[in-house]
Amino acid sequence: MAVSAAPAIADQDPLRSVMWDDMRAVILGGGDVVFDQRVRVTAPANAEDALNVPVMVDASGLDAEDEVEEIVVFADMNPIPRILNYRPAGAKPLIGFRLKLQQATPIRAAARTRDGVWHVGGVFVDAAGGGCTSPALAHGDPQWERHLGEVQARAWAPAADGGVRVRFRVRHPMDTGLAPGIPAFYLESLAVRDGDTRDLGQIDLFEPVSENPVFTLEVSPSAGSRSLRLTGRDNNGTPVLADIPLSWRQSALP
Repeated sequence: MAVSAAPAIADQDPLRSVMWDDMRAVILGGGDVVFDQRVRVTAPANAEDALNVPVMVDASGLDAEDEVEEIVVFADMNPIPRILNYRPAGAKPLIGFRLKLQQATPIRAAARTRDGVWHVGGVFVDAAGGGCTSPALAHGDPQWERHLGEVQARAWAPAADGGVRVRFRVRHPMDTGLAPGIPAFYLESLAVRDGDTRDLGQIDLFEPVSENPVFTLEVSPSAGSRSLRLTGRDNNGTPVLADIPLSWRQSALP
């Protein structure tokens, strides 16, 4: 059920972060902001593994006529605070993923609606830390480059509202550049399109996204689509390309 409580004005940070003013200026560009409980951020209260902290952002509680154009996720106290930007062109304003944390911090999601207002939700996550300065586990495998950019993916049959949940994993070390001797090396962009090449969702990734990132989206492909196309690239220009079959539609072919 959507939370109906009125949003709070931007000066009343419910998480009482000393970094909020900086985050608002740098990440959100100083635009109009309200704290809004309808933007739900779900994460563990305590991060057992600072390299892989699961997060779900769901802004579908906002009024439909507001239309979420972009979601920005950031962690106030991370050395690299920006985690990702998501533009749900043909999808619900919902995204699941994992991130790296350097220390205890608020994790926030800001959903920009068509009127230009940022609706901000968040949670505080306690963490022992070190996630952003630790080397990727991939570097312990001399063959890791052979698997760079490999994709594993699955799409589920549509829910009652017609949304198709899709989950995909891309093999990549996602190096932050903060571990000694290891330069920044990370996926920069991923995009999902349907069979009509219509944009469903675009993700801009930044260094704190976890190694071998896994994303969960809920998209609305065209009726004729038999598969989804995932494309992307990393900051060295390495491409990502995969087709995700919509198996229940393929089985219906004559």
